[in-house]
Amino acid sequence: FFQAQDGIRDSSTSRGLGDVYKRQVNNIEDNHDEHHHKETFITKWIFSQDHKMIAKQYFITGVFVMGIIGVLMSLLFRIQLAWPEESFTVFEIFLGDKWAPDGVMDPNIYLALVTIHGTIMVFFVLTAGLSGTFSNLLIPLQIGARDMASGFLNMIAFWLFFVSSAIMLASLFVEAGPAAAGWTIYPPLSALPQTQPGSGLGMTLWLVSMAFFIASSLLGSLNYIVTVLNLRTKGMTFFRLPLTIWAFFITAIIGVISFPVLLSAALLLIMDRSFGTSFFLSDIFVQGEVLHYQGGSPVLFEHLFWFLGHPEVYIVLLPALGITSEIIATHSRKPIFGYRAMVASILAIAFLSTIVWGHHMFITGMNPFLGSVFTFTTLLIAIPSAVKAFNYIATLWKGNLQLNPAMLFSIGLVSTFITGGLTGIILGDSALDINVHDTYFVVAHFHLVMGISALYGLFAGAYHWFPRLYGRMMNKSLGYIHFWITAIGAYGIFFPMHFVGMAGLPRRYYTNTAFPYFDDLADINVLITVFALITGLAQLVFLFNFFHSMYYGKKSEKNPWKSNTLEWTAPVEHMHGNWPGKIPHVFRWAYDYSKPGKKEDFVPQSVPIAKGEKITEH
Repeated sequence: FFQAQDGIRDSSTSRGLGDVYKRQVNNIEDNHDEHHHKETFITKWIFSQDHKMIAKQYFITGVFVMGIIGVLMSLLFRIQLAWPEESFTVFEIFLGDKWAPDGVMDPNIYLALVTIHGTIMVFFVLTAGLSGTFSNLLIPLQIGARDMASGFLNMIAFWLFFVSSAIMLASLFVEAGPAAAGWTIYPPLSALPQTQPGSGLGMTLWLVSMAFFIASSLLGSLNYIVTVLNLRTKGMTFFRLPLTIWAFFITAIIGVISFPVLLSAALLLIMDRSFGTSFFLSDIFVQGEVLHYQGGSPVLFEHLFWFLGHPEVYIVLLPALGITSEIIATHSRKPIFGYRAMVASILAIAFLSTIVWGHHMFITGMNPFLGSVFTFTTLLIAIPSAVKAFNYIATLWKGNLQLNPAMLFSIGLVSTFITGGLTGIILGDSALDINVHDTYFVVAHFHLVMGISALYGLFAGAYHWFPRLYGRMMNKSLGYIHFWITAIGAYGIFFPMHFVGMAGLPRRYYTNTAFPYFDDLADINVLITVFALITGLAQLVFLFNFFHSMYYGKKSEKNPWKSNTLEWTAPVEHMHGNWPGKIPHVFRWAYDYSKPGKKEDFVPQSVPIAKGEKITEH
């Protein structure tokens, strides 16, 4: 009720409602905080419908629970790759006697670790942990809304995500082991339980978990879209929205378009596994036995998977780019360079992301002409990506840079977005891709451009909006330590990986000792693992800083970064409806920094345009 009333944005809309209705609206705006029930522990901390609390729930579950497990898995299989067939006590501790007899990793669990690591990091950390946290926190606060359009649906979306996480973690403990067909779960490996231990119950639980995850994602996305369309405060036109909101809004639209396709693929795969259908299977022989499947095609699954899989890259990346836009402008004390070009590039990336999925499939026997079409559309996406990169650099140029941890991670994102994107030009070209397909070159590319870039955006957002969440500041010195070890470590891991890939080393092999050709690459694998271990440990600095600052951090002022957006006008304490009294109205865009003629170097959006003031929106 509050949200619907507060969504009345302009006088032309309210004029036709009648005086009585207008008085009701004004009364609600003035006194909304008197009209809510007393919260219990359960309604405040567990089944909360408040967007700020749900944002915290997403962050703790997605980043700290699932993220730590995902990173730990990567460290385990990196140790295996560096020192194959050697015994490690750490394997026995985490994998047990069954999967690490005498401390030597079993090949089946290696594949399972790679699979669940990829799944957790792409979906649970970088989709739910990043988008779920910051879309929930910032959309109502930055557009001037009391809450999401539906707090109840928002709560349901989080708990579906939580159930999905629990099922995925439960699959680690089934007797035959978790899913082990790679995070892309290509059939026939994922469709036939008899092919390997990781294609049994663990694979079924993976599919069920993803069904819950997709339901959660769709409910969340629909909520974000409706909130941005309907609940903007008076004066908040689309071209006054901060770029964060544009990014979250378009990301939600991409999710609504593409996630149902993955759900259909998962359901058809469940049918093939459990009900004898042949959507993805045909002419299969297993250990000399001829199976009954006829007429299906595993390439059909690849089309369905990658129709989500490539937009998923931008579902992960666009929120991080939106966060970076806000932080770079704020800490450069300059208006963002080319606001409308940035919006146009987000829209172009969203459209193009749905017509490039075939570049993952150049070696499936695709018609070469179709391959050239996908090459063309893939290389086109470099244009809006380059617009964003150049605009970030132009915003930084000659700015009054405040190099705090949030700003450093944002600049780090620009760096990895460019370096990771350059190798995408190679992989997007069908003639060049064939040479390095399924090698570590691909692993290095997508970890830099999607994984590390999105993580940098997540860290930048955490440092920047921590005062908004908890009313305290994170420790800046620990933030610097966290950034520099992570930045050097990330390039230390993934830069050498490009060369290992160009030498032909295939991904997903648990050891390469059977191939003398790769003996010369063993030392590089050791180097990569050492960097991975150091970088993994550095994340403990962030973990400590986050939870210690939550209770003992320096108390922050209301607007510690001297930022223009509306979230810094609301009180930090847990409050039903975000603002006591009236919602602030908006008179200008979000990037009036260092404006000539103004005493201070920022002008909040809620400050009216002064007489004779030049309007700088563009």
